[in-house]
Amino acid sequence: MIDTFTELDALRERVRSWKRDGLRVAFVPTMGNLHDGHFSLVKLARTHADRVVASVFVNPTQFGPNEDFARYPRTPDADARGLEAAGCDALWLPSVEAMYPYGVEATVRVQVPNVTSTLEGASRPGHFDGVATVVSRLFNQVQPDVAVFGRKDYQQLAVVRYMVRDLAFPIEIVGADIVREANGLAMSSRNQYLSADERAQAAQISRCLAAMADAVRAGEPREAVEAGALQRLVEAGFDPDYAVLRRPDLAVPAAGETGSMVALIAARLGRTRLIDNLEFTA
Repeated sequence: MIDTFTELDALRERVRSWKRDGLRVAFVPTMGNLHDGHFSLVKLARTHADRVVASVFVNPTQFGPNEDFARYPRTPDADARGLEAAGCDALWLPSVEAMYPYGVEATVRVQVPNVTSTLEGASRPGHFDGVATVVSRLFNQVQPDVAVFGRKDYQQLAVVRYMVRDLAFPIEIVGADIVREANGLAMSSRNQYLSADERAQAAQISRCLAAMADAVRAGEPREAVEAGALQRLVEAGFDPDYAVLRRPDLAVPAAGETGSMVALIAARLGRTRLIDNLEFTA
């Protein structure tokens, strides 16, 4: 049975007891309202460790002033049941006061340079400062040996890797493959905001990513591929923020460059903002 912790001292004592027994501890941070994509992270974490801790915390510092912090769904009971079924050993449920004892506005913040200035960082100013701030705190609270993050938030994974290396956290970071619905739509808690028609329409994003990869392999210039993807998204009824090709480190590839690449899209459909990406070899 999963153990739920709301007090940090009790959580830390449990983790220390596991480590005294020589057990390896994995960590899966989440904002709750969990779905099969999240549960796949727990199952992957189990393959890298003896015990798994997950956290559920809707982090106010990574939401912009016009974003959906207040309407972000909270489902702690369902989350706990799903995590237990997925093989999670402990659930960390911190309060905002426990996470930010001096208050959100007066908190110490972590800022990651370079990889945060583009794409999601440009579309959502301050978002990655909030992500780095809360993840660094969660790492300090849980003190895991390994942490698992989904590849759907590709830039977030890059930010976490950068922070872990730069701040010398003794934590292995594992990226988990994107879990998709039957029509190709990347699983996300925000998908529940979509109507039935929008949910079917949203599958166009994954098809657009595949078309971008095919176009690169066919020798089309990057600028033409990106422009074509934006046009396709608009014609499909989206309001795109970006549709771009990048190297794995999020640098812009040179003309004619081959090798590992990633196509990334962020677009609004109705009131819902969706992100997705596709890693491929050119």
